[in-house]
Amino acid sequence: MTSERLIEITHPDDPRIAEFRNIRERDLTGRENRFIAEGTVVLRLLAGAHAAAGDFIAEKVLLLKNRVAGLSDIIGALPPDVPVYVAAAEVLDGIVGFHLHRGVLAIGRRTVEDEMSGLLDRFPKHALVLVGCGISNHDNMGSMFRNAAAFGADAVLLDESCCDPLYRKALRVSVGSILTVPYRRQSSSVELLTALAEHGFAIWSLSPRGTVDIRDVAASERMALVVGTEGDGLPQSILSAFGSVRIPQAPGLDSLNVATASGIALYEMAAKNGRI
Repeated sequence: MTSERLIEITHPDDPRIAEFRNIRERDLTGRENRFIAEGTVVLRLLAGAHAAAGDFIAEKVLLLKNRVAGLSDIIGALPPDVPVYVAAAEVLDGIVGFHLHRGVLAIGRRTVEDEMSGLLDRFPKHALVLVGCGISNHDNMGSMFRNAAAFGADAVLLDESCCDPLYRKALRVSVGSILTVPYRRQSSSVELLTALAEHGFAIWSLSPRGTVDIRDVAASERMALVVGTEGDGLPQSILSAFGSVRIPQAPGLDSLNVATASGIALYEMAAKNGRI
């Protein structure tokens, strides 16, 4: 990497970095598949996805000036047409609207265009997927993707009522796994689960009211774990229509949060599916 690659920003109002301005507010508006990546790990995965012609590309990067030396390998992996801006701490804080101690930001864009059906048709004979219904908490969304990556899931499938995984906080919590685990977010939960059943998946809905101990789930070539939002959980219609599982726990606590529960259940299913 040479210094010619770096473009210094000296004023927060520079129009070249407008997309990074006041990112907390900007993260809540319609983004048309564009997103803010924060932190070294997420930037590394974004650069890797771009280089591999994956589902994501980097559009521009903004770095704290004193972080550049430690990021030279990542910067070098980015295509030459991706601008890399650098700024001093006080300028960077003025741009984003708060103190950004990580000092690493990028604007990325999701390029994948095919529908849910296209992804379902590409699953291998042995497949494991995590399905989210009504997941609106960004921390939980990020944790679900991290769990899916840890236990070798082929995809995360989300119904249309789930939040967008590309929120900055979800991306950060996922440690970039949202950029590596294929996902789709569309259709109602019923349509999504029906499509999975038609593609030969054994569907298991996770609930404290589940009828089968997660440790006793029968192994099958294609397995789908379905989780719902905290509080209400999955509707009874889904629990009744498909197999339901529970995680045994000591008395006195109603349930685990979806981040923890999905990790435990995915571990059990991944072991039965030969992933770990």
